[in-house]
Amino acid sequence: MGLVVKSEVGDFFKKKGMRTSGSVFEALDRQVAALLGAAAARAKANGRQTVMAHDC
Repeated sequence: MGLVVKSEVGDFFKKKGMRTSGSVFEALDRQVAALLGAAAARAKANGRQTVMAHDC
C-alpha cells in the first residue's frame, strides 16, 4: 500500500542504532491503514467528512 516512507523509517531506526528488515514496512503499513480506517470511521460516525486529530 505504501503509506509509510521507507527512507524516513529507515533513518529513524538508523539513528537508534538499529537496522530494519523488509517486513517492518509491510507491518507498519498495515497498522497505519488500520489507524486511518478507525479515524475515518469515527469522523463519519460523528457526521463529519473531515478527519481531525481527535479522531486518531
